[in-house]
Amino acid sequence: MFSLRPILYVVGTLLLILAAILLLPAVCIIINGSEPEINLRAFLFSSLVAAIAGFPMFASTRQANFQMTPRQMYFLTVISWLMINLFCAVPFMTSSLGLSLTDAIFETVSGTTTTGSTILTGLDQLPDSILIWRAMLQWLGGLGIIVMVVAILPQLRVGGMRLFRSEASDQSEKFTSRSNKVVQSFGSVYLALSVLCALSYYFAGMDLYNAILHAMTTVSTGGYSTSDLSMQQFASSEILWTSSVFMFVSGLPLILLVQIVHGRAELVTRDQQVRGYFHFVLFSALILAVWLAIAYDMNVMDALCLGFFTTISIITTTGYTTIDYNLWGGLAVGAFFFLTFSGACAGSTAGGIKIFRFQIAAQMLKNQINGMLHPRGVFRNFYNGTPISSDIVASVIAFSFVFLGTIAVLAIALSLTGLDLTTSLSGAATAVANVGPGLGDIIGPVGSFAPLPDTAKWLLAVGMLLGRLEILTVLVIFTAGFWRG
Repeated sequence: MFSLRPILYVVGTLLLILAAILLLPAVCIIINGSEPEINLRAFLFSSLVAAIAGFPMFASTRQANFQMTPRQMYFLTVISWLMINLFCAVPFMTSSLGLSLTDAIFETVSGTTTTGSTILTGLDQLPDSILIWRAMLQWLGGLGIIVMVVAILPQLRVGGMRLFRSEASDQSEKFTSRSNKVVQSFGSVYLALSVLCALSYYFAGMDLYNAILHAMTTVSTGGYSTSDLSMQQFASSEILWTSSVFMFVSGLPLILLVQIVHGRAELVTRDQQVRGYFHFVLFSALILAVWLAIAYDMNVMDALCLGFFTTISIITTTGYTTIDYNLWGGLAVGAFFFLTFSGACAGSTAGGIKIFRFQIAAQMLKNQINGMLHPRGVFRNFYNGTPISSDIVASVIAFSFVFLGTIAVLAIALSLTGLDLTTSLSGAATAVANVGPGLGDIIGPVGSFAPLPDTAKWLLAVGMLLGRLEILTVLVIFTAGFWRG
């Protein structure tokens, strides 16, 4: 059995940090002065609980050895996400919302995984502290996702992520060598991008409050809004174009944004994944815009605006909406369902399969066909001009299979709770891909997950965590081999 000391130290540290963060909404309540006192008590109580739980772990293991084995890192990744979500759910239960444990966990997991599905309605009337807390969950969750994807998953050989290990270390000043440098470098750029997004929203017409909260949920590709209408509440093409730009940028690998800051912008245009991402978004958005202009006699500029906004929102798994796209006909609904699986770039906060896996799969298919035509030929797989090993290709295949298999199993489980096929299938896809809205009348872009039975909500919460942790990271700890020795 491996030592738990480093794991307890990290979890304890995270809970102490969370305890401090929980005080920020409390400060906002004091400054605002118009919220019920129960909300102030809720955040103070939540902070105290997190501190009481975290301090003994931190104090008793602060001399822990941080040369962790892969098994320890697998376990730490899973247990830290579970613990953080458990304590982050406390304000939803103890505040004036009075959510049940099921609803609180669902809303929290959806926030920290930047999925954006919600069981809350009447967002326009909710206390500011709750809306601020929801935005903070997504913003902090996004930062945690980036650190995990760039610093941890490549070392654990998860889903082909090792493909980016050399880029993270060699082309970006060895960011993976020390975790504090990872957090400092990525956190600075992430914060700067958030500030720039908030200012852009403000100058596009949002008030400062909405600009800050929507910047947090845009840069994290989370999609939580301050209104049931989502982005439709602003009715401004300038805001939609601003949102489209920052959602697209947030779908890029953050490590490349760091490289731009360090004066290496040429690496962005040379990156195969970024080029594929750009072309995929451009092609999909233009197809949708043409469809809207022709089928619904929409103004060209309006069609382009809605086409790009909606396409980027789904591909980056942000989940912002402006209109019920279930009304756009079979072509649009079918396209959106498949776009749900795609995701943006590895190294971003976006969910989904990720562009690089589709690119590797396409190259494998091409090589397979060439092998059939030329049986004696030797065809190698390349990525960014570099040969990739067979174990990385195998990891990509394994992840893609498990990803789609997880959606299938989850959809069947959801159907057993009494949900219809559209809700079950799209709900499973949107949970595992961390998108947010599904399809149909219940969980569609203008719907809510509130009417779902509790069992379905727990299943979806598990699906969101599995998708965010790249599935294999979780499954490995349930194998007998993990616990041997």
